[in-house]
Amino acid sequence: MVKSTRLVAAVLFGLFAAPVSAQETPTLTIYTYDGFAAEWGPGPGLKAGFEATCGCTVQWIAADSSIGTLRRVQLEGDTTPADLIVGLDTAIAGEARDTGLFADHGLDLSGLSLPEPWTDAQFVPFDYAHFAFVYDSDTVNTPPKSFEELIALPADFKIAIQDPRSATPGLGLVLWVKAAYGDRAAQIWAGLKPHILTVTREWSESYNLFLTGEADMALSYTTSPAYHIISENDQTIHAALFDEGHLAQTEVAGILKSSKHQDLARQFLAYMTSAEGQKIIPTTNWMLPVTNLGDQLDPTFATLPQPAKTLMLTDAEIEANSQALIDEMLQAIQ
Repeated sequence: MVKSTRLVAAVLFGLFAAPVSAQETPTLTIYTYDGFAAEWGPGPGLKAGFEATCGCTVQWIAADSSIGTLRRVQLEGDTTPADLIVGLDTAIAGEARDTGLFADHGLDLSGLSLPEPWTDAQFVPFDYAHFAFVYDSDTVNTPPKSFEELIALPADFKIAIQDPRSATPGLGLVLWVKAAYGDRAAQIWAGLKPHILTVTREWSESYNLFLTGEADMALSYTTSPAYHIISENDQTIHAALFDEGHLAQTEVAGILKSSKHQDLARQFLAYMTSAEGQKIIPTTNWMLPVTNLGDQLDPTFATLPQPAKTLMLTDAEIEANSQALIDEMLQAIQ
């Protein structure tokens, strides 16, 4: 069955500046990935909500990926026009931190609702979900319950994944296999090789291959089925839960040291992590909020099965090993 491709897509307000005259209105320039800034993404809602209180203009500048936003800022250095990057994740936050381009956010984030307490001084989380392979129950009756079960399936069972050099989910999969299997990671990749239909540059490309029936499963998130349920009334898309556990992705935002509007940037981050900002994200970015929204969160999210085990890698482990793990993966599947 061909599915829709749309997915391929008070303290706080006391911080906000009073409105100023039109010629003095500051512009907050934010780099992000294209899906975040798209008309169906969180960007437009966050822009409208923040502009209603800040006396400023929010300008989104989108790259093809969150890794692309980081690479652009690395090239531009202190001359970057960006005040913020929104959409990095914990797998590349260490690399971003090492550039020395990011300022401390200075926010109290102790009230956030995350699987682990948040202590990062430079990056502010705004959503999270576990990586998972999604499948269509119309075509896959018995999904694999582990990487090893996936490997054992007939070779014509195909998956679509993303390149870890250009897409954060692709990097997340590399780290997931490492966290689950340690020194056996190369063996797992060799076993997966016959099942890999293709490695796409971005998530949207591989997800579209799944939606059009060319791949049996695609690497995505445990929250991806919520889109199909809420937007399409389609109950057939599910996340396959693996016995070895799943790695979580937390998306983050950071202020550039070179920004001329650092106070305004902090106000935006405070807004994005408030209930008002957070209620925009789940049904536009299809991830879980970092603030407890109570009955403001669509109840569909509570019905989604979640992994019994969350796998973890430290920032130090990721920074020390990510390139070697990427090389190991590419060598094993080529």
